[in-house]
Amino acid sequence: MSRVNFGVKPLMYPQPVLIIGTYDENGVPNAMNAAWGITTDFGEITISLSDHKTTDNLKVKGAFTVSMATEDQVVPCDYVGVESGRKVPDKFAKAGFHATKSEFVDAPLIDELPLALECKVKSFENGILIGEIINVSADDRVITDGAVDITKVKPISFDPFGNAYYGVGAKVGNAFKDGMTLK
Repeated sequence: MSRVNFGVKPLMYPQPVLIIGTYDENGVPNAMNAAWGITTDFGEITISLSDHKTTDNLKVKGAFTVSMATEDQVVPCDYVGVESGRKVPDKFAKAGFHATKSEFVDAPLIDELPLALECKVKSFENGILIGEIINVSADDRVITDGAVDITKVKPISFDPFGNAYYGVGAKVGNAFKDGMTLK
């Protein structure tokens, strides 16, 4: 077996497709697509961001939502990643998104995306946003037996090798259970 070296690149699977929702100083909703994010503690999310309209809004409002991009919303989710909110002030609306204000933070929930983390800014330094998760909300259409159902959310993952989006595949095992057979 031989390996192919790619050098230093941010290549890892899976990369969630996160849609960050914020309000500007006038209460206008904005959204952006970010792939470099992960939960880093029980009540915390960390996202790598460069300078955007979203980062301007974070400084003003100190709050944001993180929605999971879904299979049925690929086009608008990609659009908010390729268009700048500084150039197109109605980017949120042009994507076809509708906002409902979070009950927990001063940021918009995106009605078309059924799962969101509602966060307050803990820190934003050197391009690293750390958010305190205040609440997780899910549209009741993606709930089965009281829990979020991944097959109903249909989140997508970013493929950094091929610049593509992929849906989540079939269940392949049971966490915290299957490995017990080797104990």
